[in-house]
Amino acid sequence: MKVKSKKTEAKVAPDSKNESQKVLLPAKRRSDEVIKKTKWINRQRVLVLAYRGINLRSRHLMEDLKRLMPHHRPEAKIERQKNLQAINEICEAKNCNKAILFEGRLKRDLFMWFANVPSGPSAKFLVENIHTMGELKLTGNCLRGSRPLLSFDESFSTDIQYGVLKELLTQIFGVPNQHPKSQPFFDHVYTFSILDNRIWFRNFQILTEDGGLVEVGPRFVLNPVKIFSGSFGGQTIWENPHYISPGQYLRSFKEKAGKKYLNRIEQKVALKINKPETTYSLNPLDEIFSGDVDKKAEDLDKLESQPIKKQKVQKVTKKKLKKIDVQ
Repeated sequence: MKVKSKKTEAKVAPDSKNESQKVLLPAKRRSDEVIKKTKWINRQRVLVLAYRGINLRSRHLMEDLKRLMPHHRPEAKIERQKNLQAINEICEAKNCNKAILFEGRLKRDLFMWFANVPSGPSAKFLVENIHTMGELKLTGNCLRGSRPLLSFDESFSTDIQYGVLKELLTQIFGVPNQHPKSQPFFDHVYTFSILDNRIWFRNFQILTEDGGLVEVGPRFVLNPVKIFSGSFGGQTIWENPHYISPGQYLRSFKEKAGKKYLNRIEQKVALKINKPETTYSLNPLDEIFSGDVDKKAEDLDKLESQPIKKQKVQKVTKKKLKKIDVQ
């Protein structure tokens, strides 16, 4: 009997291995059991906040970006008196490792900060050509919370500074996989293209698998100013040589407008100086001998033979006013 039991044990062993490899679901599931979710490994959280003093359009752009990023954390407006380093403390309190800061100046210009908290790097941009979703009213539409595909221009891989910005933008705008507030599919694309030393942002809906796209919005252009080694500060890694501040641009524009009157006077003086007194040096006797001389002589004789008619000048007579009898 001992030998038989050993044989049976040897036969059962491989079956037990196969059973351990296969996962069998229970026939019934209790309502009390908690459904196990898949692992959420990439825990990127982006803090989106703004300084006081941004205008209406900038605030609408911030709300549009919040709708597109389910992994964001909102924060109330902060005072201008606070230092930029205080934002790192807010991020630590909110358990965020990325941050987007909207900074408005003179209620006209908008600057955006993208930062990796707390080690860095961070980048500062001037936002131009802002068009929000409500303003455009485009036909495209995407599900709220869905994950986007990120499409970058080829020039992002050529220059080093654009490579740093590419990595920073992917970590901020990319929705983490299996995020609790996200949808498990892709239905829109973010395109980042470089033109005229600026980064152009567009958001498109994916219609078909062939590549049919419809724009959703918003639209804006990022003009890079500086890249810093730390979070919201530190050593400047790169500075844009083509950047012109809005104040400097307006100053030059006003100077050109103020010089219009002086330019007009200078043009008039230059025209008088350079204008020749005689356009062509013509000899009046050259026309006498041109053509048939006999015919010209006959024409001159006819003109001389014609009598000159004298016109009489009529005298102007004033009419006398009649007297009016007053009864």
